[in-house]
Amino acid sequence: MSLTYLTTEELSEKIKYDARTIRNTLKDSVLLEGRHYIRPFGGRKILFIWEHIESDMTKVQSDFAIPLSKGGVCYG
Repeated sequence: MSLTYLTTEELSEKIKYDARTIRNTLKDSVLLEGRHYIRPFGGRKILFIWEHIESDMTKVQSDFAIPLSKGGVCYG
């Protein structure tokens, strides 16, 4: 499977969020390193994995779901 890697600016155009909001608010709270984004070659640049973000954005969550700190959900 081939994955699509996006810069912060490209992701902001796709999901209609400001690039600053993605960097300051969503990264590390909603978008998790290793799942939603990577740092290629151990550098500072961040590349977002579109297929994982799109999959998680379209998930239907139950009213009784409790979000967990590592991105999982507990159905209570």
